[in-house]
Amino acid sequence: MSKTKLGLNTICAHVGEIKDEQFKGAVSPIYLSSSYEYLDVDIKRYPRYFNTPNQEYLAKKIAALEHKETAMIFGSGMAAISHMFLAFLKAGDHIVVQNTIYGGTTNFIREEFPKLDIEFTFTNGYSKADFEAAIQPNTKLIHIETPSNPLLTVTDIKAVAKLAKRKKIITSIDNTFASSVNQTPADFGIDLIMHSATKYYGGHSDICAGAVAGSKEHMDKIWNVSKNLGGSLSDFTIWMLERSMKTLGLRVKAQTKNALKMAKWLQKQDFVKHVYYPGLKSHPEYELAKMQMKGFGAMLSFELQDELDAVIFQKKLKLIKASMSLAGVESTVLNPAQTSHSLLTQAQRDALGISDGLIRFSVGIEAVKDLKQDIKQAIKSL
Repeated sequence: MSKTKLGLNTICAHVGEIKDEQFKGAVSPIYLSSSYEYLDVDIKRYPRYFNTPNQEYLAKKIAALEHKETAMIFGSGMAAISHMFLAFLKAGDHIVVQNTIYGGTTNFIREEFPKLDIEFTFTNGYSKADFEAAIQPNTKLIHIETPSNPLLTVTDIKAVAKLAKRKKIITSIDNTFASSVNQTPADFGIDLIMHSATKYYGGHSDICAGAVAGSKEHMDKIWNVSKNLGGSLSDFTIWMLERSMKTLGLRVKAQTKNALKMAKWLQKQDFVKHVYYPGLKSHPEYELAKMQMKGFGAMLSFELQDELDAVIFQKKLKLIKASMSLAGVESTVLNPAQTSHSLLTQAQRDALGISDGLIRFSVGIEAVKDLKQDIKQAIKSL
């Protein structure tokens, strides 16, 4: 049976596991060696070549989840996206980048591409017309992120992919916020899918990793760059990631269910000015999100009324943690202006609509009633 025809939880639990032929253990063994035999072997294994046993097999799980031929695992999400960009862009090339994306990606492009004479254009918006208007004769790559960090804008994946194919341009997407559970961009024609595996793939706030999935042809190009840059991951961390991904479907579906309930509740509260969540009918791309997502995700953002201090509010929370990352089983909040988008200037944040009072909410698996109670007590104590 084709791996992509297996059920989600079956893929999470079984694809990419290494069978313990010696002791018949129920979980994959860890191969911690950094040196392997090279004579009379089919594969010359070396950690920097991304092909140690644990690396090779976990890549199969990620590829199966993303409906792609193969995948690679990196030391972080930024390592994954930077290696991907550098594999397809050289001096004189041009990339079109969605304007509403992760701040670290934006900063990498603005800081590093000028040094390499790689040209770039950030779109004015995130409609098909915005992408088409930004394309130049030397455009080689279009990069999108949907839902976006932190405003949860939704980009029409199929429309962008179709436009790019017509222009013979490669497409890539940051699929971190949706996760493989809620969105499969390959089904809409996207060439390369990357994740900050630190987030939902890891899911327990104890792993730093990144991943890219694509066709063998495209991934070979990434490998050719990556083996020189050396951004691979330790096999112990890879083993932890494979273990965590066994429950990916269960975790993300529970978190997604909670997030929809919390978004609807927050939208009704007098102390909230605005809620950003694609699962709300008030979201401008609600119908598009319904069409291209299997679930609306577990990330949302909201703004408190102007008279309420967002930082003090976070300090008053007792159950929900004010924490730097996202997607763990525990609920967390942060101010993007001070964290994920702090590398952008105030003017750049203002242009994107990221206010100082914006709070990004990563919804966990806790009882919804407990999350509501914690927010209510924090508001009362302001």
